[in-house]
Amino acid sequence: MDRKLNSPPQLPSKPSSQSLRLTGPSDRKSHRALQLSKRHSHDDMLLLPQLGGSPPPCGLLDDTLCSTSDTLASHRHWRIPKLVQRINSIYCTKRGKKRLKKLSMSNIETASLRDDNSESESDSDDRFKAHTQRLLKLQSILRRAPSYRTLELQLIEWQERELFEYFVVISLKKKPSKNSYSPEVTYQFPKLERPTKQMREAEQRLKAIPQFCYPDAKDWSPVSEYASETFSFMLTGEDGSRRFGYCRRLLPSGKGPRLPEVYCVISRLGCFDLFSTILDEVERRRGISAALVYPFMRSLMESPFPAPGKTIKVKTFLPGAGNEVIELRRPTDSRLEHVDFDSLFSCLSVRQVIRVFASLLLERRVIFVADKLSTLSSCIHAVVALLYPFSWQHTFIPVLPGSMVDIVCCPTPFLVGLLSSSMPKLKELPVEEALMVDLGTDRFIRQMDDEASLLPRKLQSALEQALEQRNDIINQDSDSESDEEYNSLNSLVSEAFIRFFLETIGHYSLFLTQNERGERIFQREAFRKSVASKSIRRFLGVFMESQMFAGFIQDRELRKSRAKGLFEQRVDQYLEELPDTEQSGVNKFLKGLGSKMKFLHKKS
Repeated sequence: MDRKLNSPPQLPSKPSSQSLRLTGPSDRKSHRALQLSKRHSHDDMLLLPQLGGSPPPCGLLDDTLCSTSDTLASHRHWRIPKLVQRINSIYCTKRGKKRLKKLSMSNIETASLRDDNSESESDSDDRFKAHTQRLLKLQSILRRAPSYRTLELQLIEWQERELFEYFVVISLKKKPSKNSYSPEVTYQFPKLERPTKQMREAEQRLKAIPQFCYPDAKDWSPVSEYASETFSFMLTGEDGSRRFGYCRRLLPSGKGPRLPEVYCVISRLGCFDLFSTILDEVERRRGISAALVYPFMRSLMESPFPAPGKTIKVKTFLPGAGNEVIELRRPTDSRLEHVDFDSLFSCLSVRQVIRVFASLLLERRVIFVADKLSTLSSCIHAVVALLYPFSWQHTFIPVLPGSMVDIVCCPTPFLVGLLSSSMPKLKELPVEEALMVDLGTDRFIRQMDDEASLLPRKLQSALEQALEQRNDIINQDSDSESDEEYNSLNSLVSEAFIRFFLETIGHYSLFLTQNERGERIFQREAFRKSVASKSIRRFLGVFMESQMFAGFIQDRELRKSRAKGLFEQRVDQYLEELPDTEQSGVNKFLKGLGSKMKFLHKKS
């Protein structure tokens, strides 16, 4: 991917069939509709989950794209929840009025746009240059194109598959001639049979599972009482594929001191709540007899994975209760169904959460430390969810086994969780620059000392205010039942961070264009320099060098149709907010580009 390519965008010479159909007698409204048609024509088709292949034959110079104008017309009529409006008003108060600058062809072609006060972009301070250099060095280390997968795309791709791949029971076995225990698989369903390449890869995964189920195996001895604990981990394959492990650690029924067992479900689907419900049923049956667990899991294996908002029914038999039907419902918004922001904010203050978020955006090394597996698991998954619509592209291990702690010495970015019992070993290792977060005390054990100044100041202030006032915003009166349903902590936190990304990259779709070969190209410099705020431009100068941003853009460049999801809805609404002065400036720029492309098209 040629990241410096800045060829002029190709635009339709007249409104495409995808133009928004807006009614109204005003010339201003019809002018705005034309403007929006140019803005959206490249990017407003519904999602087809394909990342590769050639672009569709209907390009930006083709007036016969795909007939989704009715869907697009409805975008203007989407009702914005009250909670989102309250968050937006906080950002509008904090930041300046002007968001996009007026652009000209000569400026874009020479890539030499200046600030409003004619101060050169090269005057950015050394700190931001150092951040950029670090990310460029990281790119040379990785030496490969980013393999980027959005959460929505993964769910769409996998929802036709089985509910889970494996169900295993992990127990602690005493080591010969030693007073310690090691975790082993004592039950597995289904069994691996044929010695194919896929089976050999599955065997390797199964060998790793016990360590993740018992990252604290060396600390265990038989106990008489133990409250069951739920946690999860993630396995990343050599091809970048990810599998989730959902675990319930519980004490088997019996008398006297004994060791716990871990019931673990391995799935390619990130749905924590749904699998927690399954593990609740596993624990209920295990309390009666272990023999009742296995038929239940076999029934689940035969069940399809429910689509968002849908419910599946699983028929089971339980002695004494007879036939039972268990309903498993998947939330409509799959994006947050494995996330618990309440756990995150009960461990860390708003200011600390924002500093961790900023460190992840710059793809730094981050280590979380906690006493409990469930705390590590829930907080790390919550932090990763803050990055939406971006995805963490590097090493991600919510609970790192003590035997693998030397992973923190690697030179590339990572996000890992460690139990407090591993801290003595961690302190002996030559760990490079990293942010180390203690979830038990709400403090940074180790930091770079610049975490508070990584984000644009006004946007950081707005984000902090929205999160600090989260309870007040949620509890304000709503106009409808749909607003009431949306008034949750998860929704508020997610929308507050989405708004941050809208304020920084919400105009990205204006700069996705097609070259003469029909390939989508992102106009990097024009995109960054169109932002009026110098602090946001500086931030983008660093963030745009990250694997997260490169993957986000690559995903949109390679799609045959428009990305679909909550973020794209919010982008549409954000672009609608732009004042008329900015609209006319952007429109004049687009008109100039369109005229030039017409000339080049005739010349060729």
